[in-house]
Amino acid sequence: MAATAAAVSVVDKDRVLQNRAAVRWWLYAVLLVLFSLVIVGGATRMTESGLSITEWKPIHGVIPPLSEAEWQEEFQKYQQIPQYAQMNQDMTLDGFKTIFWWEWAHRLLARGVGFIFALPLIFFAATRRIERGLVPKLVGILLLGGLQGAVGWWMVKSGLVDRVEVSQYRLATHLTLAAFIFTATMVVARGLAPHSEPATDRPMQRLAGFLVLLVLVQLYLGGLVAGLRAGLTYNTWPLMDGRLIPGDLFILEPFWRNLFESPKTVQFIHRIGAYVVFLVALWQMVLTFRRAPGTTHARRSVALFALVTAQAAIGIATLLMHVPMDVALTHQAFALVVLGFAAAHWRGTKGAYPLPDRA
Repeated sequence: MAATAAAVSVVDKDRVLQNRAAVRWWLYAVLLVLFSLVIVGGATRMTESGLSITEWKPIHGVIPPLSEAEWQEEFQKYQQIPQYAQMNQDMTLDGFKTIFWWEWAHRLLARGVGFIFALPLIFFAATRRIERGLVPKLVGILLLGGLQGAVGWWMVKSGLVDRVEVSQYRLATHLTLAAFIFTATMVVARGLAPHSEPATDRPMQRLAGFLVLLVLVQLYLGGLVAGLRAGLTYNTWPLMDGRLIPGDLFILEPFWRNLFESPKTVQFIHRIGAYVVFLVALWQMVLTFRRAPGTTHARRSVALFALVTAQAAIGIATLLMHVPMDVALTHQAFALVVLGFAAAHWRGTKGAYPLPDRA
């Protein structure tokens, strides 16, 4: 009788592990699309394409203009907004098509990732391949994706009436929410993976989690830098405006506006954020080698520190080269690589999700 129960338990465990593998690889596919979505979003920003579609049509907007008359109609809508009137009055229809396709591709990817997440989620839930404790996490990520679509349109609206580009506040919010969704998806996927090492102690877990938070904050600051085009000024390093700590950082009133609206102050804070991330990643590597030498945790901490160092170098190159599109997009892409690895490392310090008592 005991042998039969043990055999059943082994079968149940194998089934759970197989289901976890299927769900994990689905989430990895979602991560790949999310990564592509953020990069295309960055390109859309750098090509001034984000305001080319002036309406939000979640369903009908999948279909692009199919005739010359439809193209003219879209172009006429764009001609009604300040960006065209103040920046692009000499734009031709062919030029408009170029920026239109960037924004259309960005929105298409956004819709696509929703389907890629929602449909398999329904299938896995209906066939009971998802453990009960994971359902709220996955549904929560799906709801955040829906919120992200609304935030994206909220961002675009800010540039349609009184501005020639979107609000840096809304742009940074849009980017950070995308990064948070990316992080949450990575954490769940990593929690479903087999772990070769036991969990670390709580101080190491907290430090790894703190580093994830710092990278998210740095991404938010990067969104502000992009929104203010702050990277196009003060293109020297390590000095900024000829000094380690430049002057006139807090000339706007009230004080808090400098943190979000002054290109000089925002770029300086972004630099300081990079130094903080670098030092915390270094300290985490040292601490991990002290507390868990020779483990996978230690090796991951080295890899993470190397990624942070590479990202810092790419950021400096982006600044010194006056933000060329290819280097800037590499900087944005590598930020997601650092964030994803940091999130996976944090989940790794906590170990895999515990197996359910009964499958």
